[in-house]
Amino acid sequence: MAQFFQIHPENPQARLISQAADIVASGGVIVFPTDSAYAIGCRLGEKMAVERIRALRQLDKNHNFTLMCRDLSELASYAKVDNQMFRLLKNHTPGPYTFIMPATSEVPRRLAHAKRKTIGLRVPDNPIVQGIISALGEPLMSCSLIMPGEDQPLTDPYDIRDTLEHQVELVIDGGFCGLEATTVVDLTGDEPVLVRQGCGAIDEILG
Repeated sequence: MAQFFQIHPENPQARLISQAADIVASGGVIVFPTDSAYAIGCRLGEKMAVERIRALRQLDKNHNFTLMCRDLSELASYAKVDNQMFRLLKNHTPGPYTFIMPATSEVPRRLAHAKRKTIGLRVPDNPIVQGIISALGEPLMSCSLIMPGEDQPLTDPYDIRDTLEHQVELVIDGGFCGLEATTVVDLTGDEPVLVRQGCGAIDEILG
């Protein structure tokens, strides 16, 4: 049975943030709010938790998982970033964007795209998930909470609890945080390529 935390969206309770980070650190799978929609995640490198998320979302081995980072200082450990990429990232983070970039050897192979060796990275603009990442001391591995057969993420934390209460360790109610997933942009080529239009504006990125 999943725990259910109600956390203030602007002033998160430190005790609950710490407990959420402890659940992640011990191998748990959690559902949490972001600046786009609710997401599901676990600790980086936690193999069993990753496989549970794959099964729950019915994802294949080529799905790009996303590493949620506190800020751009963490990105270089997990992605190969050139100067042009960094300027673009700096102008659009934190925000509702997922950027696909070449993965470094720090990213476990099972989390990177099997053929392209890429990883999705983002810096969310949400106090709750930022607090969890800070308390955890490392990026959070995540993906959008879009259930099999659906086009849009789950948005109501009570519905999420009813749907997933036996499949995750924690559901966080952080209030309404949006109906759309992130905008996904591929930065592995010479020019940015839109992969998925979500709630982040794309005009400035594509020029």
